[in-house]
Amino acid sequence: MSNTNAYYRVSTKKQQRSGLGIEAQRAAAQRFAEAEGMHITAEYVEAETGKGSDALDRRPQLRAALAAAKAAKCSVLVSKLDRLSRDVAFIAGLMVQRVPFIVAELGRDAGPFMLHLYAALAEKERRLISERTKAALAAKKAQGATLGNRTSIDQAGKIGRGVQRDEADRFAANLLPIVRSIQSAGPIGMVAIAKTLNERGVRTARGGQWHVSSVANLLARANNCVADR
Repeated sequence: MSNTNAYYRVSTKKQQRSGLGIEAQRAAAQRFAEAEGMHITAEYVEAETGKGSDALDRRPQLRAALAAAKAAKCSVLVSKLDRLSRDVAFIAGLMVQRVPFIVAELGRDAGPFMLHLYAALAEKERRLISERTKAALAAKKAQGATLGNRTSIDQAGKIGRGVQRDEADRFAANLLPIVRSIQSAGPIGMVAIAKTLNERGVRTARGGQWHVSSVANLLARANNCVADR
C-alpha cells in the first residue's frame, strides 16, 4: 500500500466554513484511495483562489503538502484538477517541483503530459463559460435589466454555475442508459462499471478514464436529475 498526502481547496472562506466543498473532495479522495490501495497519511485544507501567477505564494497549505510529499517521497492526491488550478502555466510550475500529483478524477496513470493536456482543456472550458456568461448578461441587458450592481454580479455567477450544472446533468442523463445496461448483466460494483466503460472506449465529460469516484459522481448526479423530474 502506497502513501499519499491529500490536498483539498475551496475558493472562499464561506465555502470552507460550510464544509460542503471540502467534504465532497475528501469523500472523492478517500473512495479513490481505497479503490487504488493507497493510504492518505495527511490532509491539507486551503481556502484560496486558484487564479493568478502568484497563486502558489498565496497557498501555504499546498506548499506544505508539496514539502511533506517531497520529504516522504510520496504523492499529492487531489479530487479534481481544478482544485490545483485551471491555469496551464501554474500546473507546469507544479510539475517542476518533481512531486507526483494524482488526480482522482483522471486516474492514477495520468502523468505530467496528461495533466498539462487536461489543464489546457479546463482553461479553455473556463474561457467558454466566461463567454457564455457574458452573452447571457448581454441578452439580459438587451431585455432592460440593470447590470453592474451586486444583484447583477450574483446573477452572473448563477448563470455561469447554471451553465456548468446543466451541461453536467445532460452528460449524466445521456450516459445513464449505458451504465444501466452494464448493471443489468447482474450484480456489479463501481470498479467493474468503470472498467467496462473504459473497455468500451467511453470517456468522462472531460475526456478521461473512468474510476470509482467518477462513476459514483455520475450515478449520484444522474439519480438527482431523475428525482427532480
